[in-house]
Amino acid sequence: MTRGGIYVHVPFCRRKCPYCDFYSTTDLALAPEFLDALEFEIRRCRPDPLIFDSIYIGGGTPSLLSAADLARILAALFARLRLQAPVEVTLEANPGSVGRAGLAAFRAAGVNRLNIGVQSFQDENLERLGRIHTAGDARRVFAQARAAGFDNLGIDLIYGLPGQGRAAWRRELAEAVRLAPEHIACYMLTIEPGTPLAQAQRDGRFQPAPEEQVAGLFLETSQFLTKNGYRHYEVSNFARSGPNGACRSRHNGKYWSYRPYLGFGPAAHSFVPPRRFWNHRSLERYCATLSVGRLPRAGQERLTRSQQMTEFIMLGLRTAEGVGLAEFRQRFGVDFNAVHGAAAADLQARRLLSLSGGRWAATLRGMLYLDTVTAALV
Repeated sequence: MTRGGIYVHVPFCRRKCPYCDFYSTTDLALAPEFLDALEFEIRRCRPDPLIFDSIYIGGGTPSLLSAADLARILAALFARLRLQAPVEVTLEANPGSVGRAGLAAFRAAGVNRLNIGVQSFQDENLERLGRIHTAGDARRVFAQARAAGFDNLGIDLIYGLPGQGRAAWRRELAEAVRLAPEHIACYMLTIEPGTPLAQAQRDGRFQPAPEEQVAGLFLETSQFLTKNGYRHYEVSNFARSGPNGACRSRHNGKYWSYRPYLGFGPAAHSFVPPRRFWNHRSLERYCATLSVGRLPRAGQERLTRSQQMTEFIMLGLRTAEGVGLAEFRQRFGVDFNAVHGAAAADLQARRLLSLSGGRWAATLRGMLYLDTVTAALV
């Protein structure tokens, strides 16, 4: 049976990063009200025949919560939903908001995978990104997490800063590899509408890196990490080898493989095919709606088969496995090659797609130009 994922959005940050467009607030005094509302939302969700095997607690900065708060959230989820062991329980952690005692307490509360938002090992870059931690904090927290018993650690890095060359980025990757995390995610710096970074660009205070520079850094990332024992299994994600892909992010894999997921918390999205629904992007409205006994739904949509086919292709091509022809036919009742075969063959001739073992997958060059690839197909 298909296993789904659970996402919990914790909307608190000490300070908003200028590039981030995820919903968050710096009003930590609202945390008790949020936790009461969140627990109520979990209790009110309709038990679905779905079975879940992953929980991802993101934000925001969920490591600002106490271990007791996290234990309370996990207890509510396990009490209400069908979770099948072993459950991957991931917590996002900011190196500037957690220490040795907190990490040990998180582990004891049931968190078994920690994703550390390092972003850079250079203090100058961290300052430019508006982060509250230093490179020293990142190294310290990683070592403390290992000492606390975490054997599944991931780190996030950001590349594509103005003036960042291949050699400088390679040094960042080398330091990440020296730490030997199970998982490394490398995200291109993007300018999201409505963020302070977007405003800085409009004002002429920030100029994004040229496209060719960013492309070179993407290729450097894949080549360097692959040579150092990491599998490039999704556009931005790399994992060490492990039994049955154990080092990959099981939860994020739900999105790419078009599996169902439930989201809890303000601005959280859910997908139970063919329905998608989402919560209010306001903590105050989220809490107020739940306080009068209603679910905090801001909207929903029912996807057509055509929309689902498009999303399945777009998400599948983000992964090294790509889109399986048999699964496509099983899900949608049509032959992929009959609908998209000519376009796929053209992309193959341009070395953007490959066909192997009954699966169409993006090449490394295809991942770099994924928007072009998906536009040609859908």
